[in-house]
Formats: sequence, structure tokens, C-alpha cells
Amino acid sequence: MKKIGIVANTDKDKVLEYTVLLHDWLSERGLEVLLDEAIAQRLGVNHGIETDRLASSVDLIVVFGGDGTMLRMARSIREHEIPVVGINMGGFGYLTEINLHEMYSAMETILGGDFQTERRMMLDVAIGREHEPLIEGVVLNDAVINRGNLSRIVELETTVDDRHLTTFRSDGIILSTPTGSTAYSLSAGGPIVFPQQECLILNPICPHTLTNRPIILPASASVKIVLWTRERGATLTLDGQVSYTLKSGDTIVIKKSKYVTILITSPDRDYMEILRTKLGWSGQPSGAVRPDAP
Repeated sequence: MKKIGIVANTDKDKVLEYTVLLHDWLSERGLEVLLDEAIAQRLGVNHGIETDRLASSVDLIVVFGGDGTMLRMARSIREHEIPVVGINMGGFGYLTEINLHEMYSAMETILGGDFQTERRMMLDVAIGREHEPLIEGVVLNDAVINRGNLSRIVELETTVDDRHLTTFRSDGIILSTPTGSTAYSLSAGGPIVFPQQECLILNPICPHTLTNRPIILPASASVKIVLWTRERGATLTLDGQVSYTLKSGDTIVIKKSKYVTILITSPDRDYMEILRTKLGWSGQPSGAVRPDAP
């Protein structure tokens, strides 16, 4: 690696300090360091580069922030298969696995070539209105159709690969990737799916019919949802960050994207440890003797 890009959430405490520290540390090792325009502006330097162009100019992007920053990054650089490593400004996250105190040791390992990457599946999302394309987007975590400020449940006519599945009467529906299975989908009762898998999780939100349960679909599936409601206010939200207002009769099509996000995983912990820590699971046996123990 010869060129390293740095992107940072400028709203985070101490992000300027750590950006400068890493910039200088990398420069001392003979690497060229390029800054995203937002953090460059905050530092008062005039050679910042807009995110998409940055991704085409470097061998690796380091992101200071949290999982939300990583989600924005994933959408912004989707056309460039560039590895990304996330350094969390708080505790480590699902996507930003490296803590601040691990920054230098992790970067030493990565620069030495001793690292692993994961290719994370993304989803294409398209809204159609009156048989015309309206909006297209890409997500790493999920696309959520929500009743928003409506006072009643919405009807979501759902087909998979042009075959009728059902009409969900619910507060909404979540279409999630495995990466997003630990986000909103988990809160709505969905399964945890290891992020290396490729599948699509369809999860109704508070369905009127209790037998409507989450469904894991193959990655090849194309899901088409038609919103039916007499009121206005339903929304489609991409990765919890970008929202669009929907109208009755709007069609939303969700399928696997040709784009992927390439994440460098932490050299210090595996996904099981991340789950235990983030979800508060017990790490070690209590020491009690099992009834069948000799």
C-alpha cells in the first residue's frame, strides 16, 4: 500500500486530534495520505478530496467514526472496490471494529499485509410511481418501508420473483442484508445472520397477522412491494439515513446489488466476540457443574 485515504465524522469528539496523529504516523512511514474534503476543511488545509474521487485515488480508506459513518461511506464509494477499515470513536461497532487504543497496532498489521477482508452484500432499491421509475438507491444495511405518521397500518402487497407471497398488514417491512441483520431487523424480531452470507431478510414490522414471520430469501430473489394506503405519510428509508415519502400505489423493488462493500476485519477479534460484546451475552461459563458431568 502506498496511498491511504482518511475519512472522518467531524461531529465526533477528538476526531481532529486522531486524524492528525494517524496522518503523521503514516507519513513517517513513507505513505502518501489523502484527506476527505470535510475533515480537511475542519483542519484548515486546502487539499481535501471529495469522497468518491478519494476512493479512486488510494489503496485503502481509514474511517474515523461509528457504524453510521461507515454506512454513508459504503454508499458513497460503492463504485470502487476499495478496502475500508473502521476505527470507532467510542466502543467498537459492528462495522467499525477497531478501537482507538488499537489504532497503531492494527494499522501495523494491515500495512504489513497480514489482514483479511470481507465482501459485504449490498441491495439495490428502486421506487416506481405510475409505472415510471422515480428514485434508485443502494444500501449496505437495510431498506425500510414504514407507516411513518399514519394513524393506521399499511398494506404491503409483496411478490418474490414475480410470484405472490402475501399482503402484509403491518406498521411496515424491513428488507435487510446479513450485515443489517443486527440493526433494525434484529429489534423487530429478525434473525442474526453472519455477514459473510449472501441472502435477503424480509421482516414485517408489528404485523396484524401474528403468523407473518421473518423470511430468509436467497440472494438471487427480487422482492417487489406495492404500498396500499388511504392516507399519506408512509416513508422508505435507506440505511436509516435517507428517507423518501411514498404514495399509495408506489412500487418498491429490492434485489442484490452488483456493488459490494469490502471491509478489513479486526485482527484482534472475531464476529462471535463482537456479538457477545455488543449484545451483552455471557462470555464464559459460570462454573456450575452440568447434571451429566462425570
